Amino acid sequence: MMNKKLLALYSLKYNPFSAEIPTSALYLTPATESFCWRIENQVGEGGFALVSGEPGSGKSAALRLLSDRLSALQDVMVGLLSRPQASILDFYRELGYLFGVALSPHNRWNGAKALREKWQAQIEASLYRPVLMIDEAQEMNTSVFSELRLLSSTNLDSRSILLVILAGDSRLTDRLHHTDLLPIASRIRTRLRMEPATPQQLRECLAHLLAKAGNPNLMNAPVQNALCEHAAGNYRLLMNMANELLALALSREVPQIDEKLFFEAFDMQAASNAAKRRKP
Repeated sequence: MMNKKLLALYSLKYNPFSAEIPTSALYLTPATESFCWRIENQVGEGGFALVSGEPGSGKSAALRLLSDRLSALQDVMVGLLSRPQASILDFYRELGYLFGVALSPHNRWNGAKALREKWQAQIEASLYRPVLMIDEAQEMNTSVFSELRLLSSTNLDSRSILLVILAGDSRLTDRLHHTDLLPIASRIRTRLRMEPATPQQLRECLAHLLAKAGNPNLMNAPVQNALCEHAAGNYRLLMNMANELLALALSREVPQIDEKLFFEAFDMQAASNAAKRRKP
């Protein structure tokens, strides 16, 4: 009910600050565009790629955009690992599910053989390597990393039969410097480092999202500038702050989010936080 009221009151197609906006509406930075182009060329060769950055820097959005681009290529198989923290047995179970291979997880030799045969048949048919995307890869067990490395190549490690795209925060980049994971780190051919966004980049992102959602004038220019100045270079924080403003605007049924609402919203939040700190 609230969502229908929101869409009707502000002439929106969807909430532009929700995590579930259409992939086609995501903001594509030049750095992400370059990375996607490089991966589109790497999908014929395989190997490893890395997307790194702090929480809220846009890693998952970059993976969504990349997945959409790769899925548009004919005959490319793209799998997204949903449980990076899984044991080796569950890792094999999910790989079997993602790539349509019936596996017995307790027979890892047979499982590896079946997966390799499926991937090599796919390469012979299309010349493309299957793609495995792993978000929150800092949660992966070292033993699973090692298993993945061994699975993804043949012919004494001279031929890659899988393209693996890892995404994670600084914990992942730190782990890749550890001796146990140096064999993975040395195989990373393409990297995208998500740096904190400038206020101008945040402003462009916000304007893009509002336009795509159908109401570029939902909030006035001073409010957009204020949000971007206070978001500390973090896209997620920007979306959370904007969503709080939108919820307050909806409750008041104001036609546009302006400076008065901005100061009211965040003065209320500051007062609430202060009250919580005063509680014994």
